[in-house]
Amino acid sequence: MAKNLVIVESPAKVKTIKKFIGPSYEVMASMGHVRDLPKSSIGIDEENDFEPRYITIRGKGELLAELRKASRNAQTIYLATDPDREGEAISWHLIAALGQDTKKFKRISFNEITKTAVKNSLKNPRAIDMNLVDAQQARRVIDRLVGYKISPVLWEKVKRGLSAGRVQSVALRIIADREEEINAFIPSEYWTMDAEFDVPGEKKKLTAHFYGTDRKKMTIGSKAEADEIEKAVRNAECVVQDVRRGERVRRAPLPFTTSTLQQEASRKLNFSTQKTMRLAQQLYEGVDIKGRGTIGVITYLRTDSTRVAEEAGKAAASYIGENYGPQYVGKPQQSANPSKNVQDAHEAIRPTDITLTPALLKDSLQRDLFRLYQLIWKRFTASAMADAVYDTQSVRIQAGEYTFNMSASKIRFPGFTDIYPAEEEEVKNTLMGTLPEEGMKLSLAGLKPEQHFTQPPAHFTEASLVHTLEELGIGRPSTYAPTITTIINRRYVTREQKNLYLTELGDAVNQIMKKAFPIIVDENFTANLETLFDGIADGFIDWKTVVRNFYPDLKAQIDEAHEKLSRIRIEDEVTDEVCELCGRNMVLKYGPHGKFLACPGFPECRNTKPYFEKVGVACPLCGGDVVLRRTKKGRRYFGCMNHPECTFMSWQKPSDKKCPVCGSYMTERGNILVCSDEKCGYRTEIKKDSAGENGIG
Repeated sequence: MAKNLVIVESPAKVKTIKKFIGPSYEVMASMGHVRDLPKSSIGIDEENDFEPRYITIRGKGELLAELRKASRNAQTIYLATDPDREGEAISWHLIAALGQDTKKFKRISFNEITKTAVKNSLKNPRAIDMNLVDAQQARRVIDRLVGYKISPVLWEKVKRGLSAGRVQSVALRIIADREEEINAFIPSEYWTMDAEFDVPGEKKKLTAHFYGTDRKKMTIGSKAEADEIEKAVRNAECVVQDVRRGERVRRAPLPFTTSTLQQEASRKLNFSTQKTMRLAQQLYEGVDIKGRGTIGVITYLRTDSTRVAEEAGKAAASYIGENYGPQYVGKPQQSANPSKNVQDAHEAIRPTDITLTPALLKDSLQRDLFRLYQLIWKRFTASAMADAVYDTQSVRIQAGEYTFNMSASKIRFPGFTDIYPAEEEEVKNTLMGTLPEEGMKLSLAGLKPEQHFTQPPAHFTEASLVHTLEELGIGRPSTYAPTITTIINRRYVTREQKNLYLTELGDAVNQIMKKAFPIIVDENFTANLETLFDGIADGFIDWKTVVRNFYPDLKAQIDEAHEKLSRIRIEDEVTDEVCELCGRNMVLKYGPHGKFLACPGFPECRNTKPYFEKVGVACPLCGGDVVLRRTKKGRRYFGCMNHPECTFMSWQKPSDKKCPVCGSYMTERGNILVCSDEKCGYRTEIKKDSAGENGIG
C-alpha cells in the first residue's frame, strides 16, 4: 500500500512529526524554499505585467529529485509548511517543482506541533490559499524591484557596494532621525524638591514631593527659583489639605506576540531579535524532553495576535487553580488588537502544554533555550491569572502658596505578580501606620532641593526599534528580525551594548535615499504598502494591481536619480600625506568602517593608513589636535591625536571656547555651545564675529 507523504520545511520537524502520525506516512523536509527569483538578474518581466520568473534554487536539485521520487509513490501529498504567507508560498512552489498531479496535493497547517494538532490537521486538509501566496508574491516582487533597481544607481552614481531595501531603508531613516534629535538636543536645567515632615504619632517621617501651587503643577527651572521656593516654604505654615486611602489594580499582562517577545527577551535576557527568533523556532519545531521524546513546546512564533484558544485558556485556569488557588484564576482576557495592522491569523505565543513547567524542562534544554521558554511560560501563565491589587495612600500638604504631594502603596493581593513581577513594580514607598488628618499642622523637618538636567531621547535598542516599527505599521512579525540584522550586517548601523548607532556609511546612504528616493523612505508610504499586502491576503485586492500602481513612482524617481545623482559622485580626495613607499600623495578612500588613507598607485602600491580628520580644536587635556575617531563598531567620537598617551574623548564635538562659569571645555550642539560639565549646565548661542569666527554670545 502506498504511503502518504508529508512535506515540512525544516528537518527538525521531521523527527517530531513522524512519531505522531505512524508508519503509514513518510515525512520529508523541503529545507525552506525550493524555487525563488534568480540572484543574477531581476527575474521580473516588466513588459509582461511584472510576471516573476522562478527558478530552482542552486543546490536544491538533489533534494527535489528525492522529493519527486517519494511523491510519485505517494497516495496523497500533504504540504505542512509554516502557517503563514511564506509557508503558503513554499507549498505552492513545491506543487510546481514536483510536477505531480495537482489532485494529489493537500495543504495542512497547525499552530503548534503536538500530536493533537497534527492529527487534526490531517483530518481537515484544504487547498492552497492563493490569496496568501499572492500577498507573498507582491511583497517579494516589490522588494526585488526596489533592491535591484535602486542599488545599481547607487553603485554607478555614488559608490560601489551600497545597497537599498524597502523596509530596511525606512528602518535606517528612523534610526538616523533619532540620531539627529540626540545630536541637536540641548539639555535644560530643572530642580526637584523633597520635603520631610514630622507626623504626630508616627516615628517615620513623611516625605513629600514638590508639586506647585493649588492651581497648577510647576517646574523649577533654576537655582534662584529653588532658593526662592525653599525660603518661602521654610517660613510657611504646613497644613494637611487632603488625605485619601484607596486601591489600585494592575492588570495581568497579555501573552506574547512576536513583537512583545522580541522586546521582552531583549530587556530581560539581553537577546538580539535574531537570537530570540532562532531559539523560538527550535522550541516550536521540537526539542528532546526526557521521558516524552521530541515535542514542540511553544505555539507558532510569528504572530501579531494576543488571542488564546479556548482549550488552552481552560487548561491554564485549571493549572492555576490547582497550584496557586482559585483566587488566583483570572477572567478570560479580551484580545487586545486595536490596531488595523493586526492580521490575527494565529494565536499568541504560548506553551503547547502549561503543565510542562520550566522546572520540568530545565534538565532537557540548553541554557538559552530554557531561559526563553521560561519567559514564554511565565508570561502566558501570568496572563491567565488574577490582577494584582494594591492599597494606596495619598497626602496633599499646603506650605504657604506651595503644595507638596505624597503617595504610597503596598500590595494587598499579588495575583499574577507572584509569577511575573514587573521591573517597574518595585514599590519604593510603603504605607504609613498613622496618616495625618485633614487640617493637621505639620512641622517641617527638612528640605532637599536637587539640580537635574533633561536628557536627550534614548538611542534605539533592537527592542524599541521593533516597537516603533510595529506602531508605525512598517513590516510584519516575520520581518522585524531580518530587517534589523540586515542594516547591522551592511554596517549602516552598529550595536554597542544594547544601543543602535548610525555609522558614517549608514548616514551617507540615508542622506542619498532621502534626497533621491523620498517615497521609499517615507514611513506612511511603507505602512500603506503593508496594508495593501493585507488586502491581497484577504482577497480584496489583486496583487498585480498593487505592483502596477507602485512601479511608475519608483521608475520616475530612478530616472530622476540618474540625472541628479550624477553630480554627487564621490571622488577620492587628494591629501598632503605622502606615501612613504612610492612618494605619491595619498588619497581618501571610503570603506565599511569609514575613511582611510590609501596610495593612488594601487595595485602596484598597496599602502594604506588610518585617517584622522582634525576638527581644528586643541585637546583640553594635553593641547594636541582633536580628531574625529570611530569605535571598532563604527560609532563616531572625538579623541586626541596623542592617544593612547592622552585619554581625552567626547561624543560631542568640542569647542576651543571655555565655559565662563566653571572653566570646562564647551561642546557644540547645532548653533549652541554647552558646557561639558553637566553639573554646571551653562549654555549659550554661537555668535559669529565680523571675521566669521565662532564666539560665545
